[in-house]
Amino acid sequence: MNFKKCKNLLLIIVLLVTSIFINAQPQRPKTVKLGDFDAHDPVMIKQDSTFYLFLTGGGMSKSTDLENWTNLKRVPSKLEWVIDDIISGYRGGFWAPDIQFLNDTYYLYYSPSAFAKNTSAIGVMTNKTLNQDSPDYKWEDQGMILQSIPGRDFWNAIDANVYFERAWGGKSTGWLSFGSFWGGIKLVKLDSTMTALAEPQEWYTIAKQERTFGMPDTDPGDGTIEAPFIYRRHQYYYLFVSVDYCCRGLDSTYETIVGRSRDIRVPYFDKDGVPMYAGGGTYVAGPNEDYAGIGHCAVYDFDGKTWFISHGYDKKDRGRSKLVVKEITWDRAEWYQQSFLRKRLT
Repeated sequence: MNFKKCKNLLLIIVLLVTSIFINAQPQRPKTVKLGDFDAHDPVMIKQDSTFYLFLTGGGMSKSTDLENWTNLKRVPSKLEWVIDDIISGYRGGFWAPDIQFLNDTYYLYYSPSAFAKNTSAIGVMTNKTLNQDSPDYKWEDQGMILQSIPGRDFWNAIDANVYFERAWGGKSTGWLSFGSFWGGIKLVKLDSTMTALAEPQEWYTIAKQERTFGMPDTDPGDGTIEAPFIYRRHQYYYLFVSVDYCCRGLDSTYETIVGRSRDIRVPYFDKDGVPMYAGGGTYVAGPNEDYAGIGHCAVYDFDGKTWFISHGYDKKDRGRSKLVVKEITWDRAEWYQQSFLRKRLT
């Protein structure tokens, strides 16, 4: 073998060994800045000094500054309890999670579903920590809480949000809000495990939009409302919901509206006194110079500030769904004050 052939063979061997070595190394988690971070249906929680973000599909990320986000190993999303009688042809995955913490346990509520059908369910899984480096990190699926069945239920079991009403003595009451289109947003009481409905069952309709009369019950309808989130501030419970249409890229028209109540159950009124069960809702965020639509929000208090978390359809990036994180402030009447979120197009 001549020198040139030996040199070429050696080069091939070096490249092959280098490739094997690189591929064998653990891949570093990808860190993405806020403005470039793809997200859909985001919810958040803080453990110690770290913020953890959960997304539709099982995505999980972390940040220490709400600006730079590092992708983590995904939450398990192959749900063994979802059989064909619940969702025909189910192949895994879930929508619109909600993360909560109570009595040293993290609860992740989620919804397996089928698009534009109310063949849906809400389940929950639990964990002792969100730190994936901890030996205690393990998601344990607690199974289904409730399901919606076409022809039986005039509501859709997706977009779960749970509010834990804490009381003296360590006792807490869990309230599950959920819903999309059909008959609007429902609220139901949970039992002490926070993984099942309380008996006897206690249900309320807390928000809905007008729906054209005569549409079949199997049709989602045009009463566009979904993604409830209940936030407590002083004496009021605030109910944030999304209206109009998501998931259409640059053609999305998503908006966020809000009402409030002194009772978590009903009624919630907007700033003009219109009840949300009768189509009310004060505008919070939506189409503006940067986004085709903004919705599916969550609202949290972190370190003395109130944060609005949502996804927006980025006009500068072909309508891709991006994470939106903005501080909101409050006026003396306990309504949020105007911000960039209110740059509504006319």
